[in-house]
Amino acid sequence: SGLNVIPLCDCVAAVLGQDGWSVTYTPQSICTLKRSTAELTCSYTYPSGYTVTTTLWFTEWGTGKEPKNLGQDPEYAGRLEYHGDKKKDCTLRITDLRESDSATYRFRFITDQTAGRYFGNPGVTLSVTGLQVKVTGGHQDKTLTCSTTCTLTDNPTYIWYKNGHKVKENTSSLYSDYFSDA
Repeated sequence: SGLNVIPLCDCVAAVLGQDGWSVTYTPQSICTLKRSTAELTCSYTYPSGYTVTTTLWFTEWGTGKEPKNLGQDPEYAGRLEYHGDKKKDCTLRITDLRESDSATYRFRFITDQTAGRYFGNPGVTLSVTGLQVKVTGGHQDKTLTCSTTCTLTDNPTYIWYKNGHKVKENTSSLYSDYFSDA
């Protein structure tokens, strides 16, 4: 009939990756506040007949044959909690976040067979931000805006205080009021 049929996807390959090897990250990007905790939820699959011997998270490959294991990086000492197992869970928590932790994190696992090594793309992009209050407006009517360098992933609640008393609590990062500079 002259029609070109383009398949939307090879669904089995999309789910299982290359011959049954896959790593799935949920979500693939996180924006969160410094000094908070991020959970990088992760799961992986591999064909039957393999036994996982090594698991690791990394942000850079470096110059060696294997990437740099975050678990051995002094910058992360005491702040990593690996909740994974050597079967299918690879979830990682990072506590007391710093802005320097902003990076793309990937999971790698190695099995008991020479060719049985795999790491998952695209990884999780973690952006760690501070909070800054910006003031705009006229002489007395001003708007305060609580700003971040990225849009926070977990819809946050903003609580505004005026002279120590709570004046507003909702999901808006804006607060407008009449007040002098003091």
